[in-house]
Amino acid sequence: MLQSYNWEPIDYLLIGHITKDLLAEGVRIGGTVVYSALMAKALGLRVGIVTSWAEDVPNDVLESIPVDNVPSKSTTTFQNIETPKGRVQRVWDVASRLDYGQIPKIWQNAAIVHLAPVANEVDPDLVLKFPTALIGITPQGWLRSWDDKGHVYAGEWEFASLVLGNAGAVVISIEDIQDDELFIEDAASLCPIVAVTEGSHGVRLYWNGDVRRFKPPSVPVVDTTGAGDIFATAFFARLYTTRDPWEAARFATQLSAISVTRGGLNAIPSQQEIRESMLEVY
Repeated sequence: MLQSYNWEPIDYLLIGHITKDLLAEGVRIGGTVVYSALMAKALGLRVGIVTSWAEDVPNDVLESIPVDNVPSKSTTTFQNIETPKGRVQRVWDVASRLDYGQIPKIWQNAAIVHLAPVANEVDPDLVLKFPTALIGITPQGWLRSWDDKGHVYAGEWEFASLVLGNAGAVVISIEDIQDDELFIEDAASLCPIVAVTEGSHGVRLYWNGDVRRFKPPSVPVVDTTGAGDIFATAFFARLYTTRDPWEAARFATQLSAISVTRGGLNAIPSQQEIRESMLEVY
């Protein structure tokens, strides 16, 4: 059971569902907010999560992070199934929707607000509610749809213009948009800073009419789970600190590469790795 907190001010606000991930070896806690919260904490930020779940998976990793939970009878649950034709994803349950009224008042002044939907659970109007914050977006959950049997497929992002036009920065996976270059062009015309992650090929960053590529160092890959979330959090945090998108992309690319060398939640870079990545230029 997560602890009950007396809310205190935070630097990094995460909004999205904690998930239950069904794996061949058992059940694991997941969701962007989990990996991102642990990354932000490792960066020395005060972190808070607004979520909805039934708290039915092991959550010891979040014991030191305040979580404001909207009660739900079920946890958003995903299962990835490997088939001869590739991976099939299913969603079995979806917890309650998240909106502005569920955010503790003292958290509404967070410096960085990260909207992190995984199952279309985050109210897109939240992008209008934090006028002084850096609003970072990882829109994966707004890009998903599913049928009545839970089979997940790429869907249309209904409120893309609203969100992208009011966000400070967005991090999008090329896989989630199915290599749609027109989508990237549109996103870059609406949002001032757009990072497109491309797995082992690194990141494309669009800013101020320019685009640069950041290639990760060559590392042994153990598990890529959470790498995109770690990149996004490191990117938003470094962007807020330096106001330099190029430096933020360089730094986040380095930490994301470190993360894939380890499995599961052990992917979070250590303090030493973070310090070294701040200094390293490649």
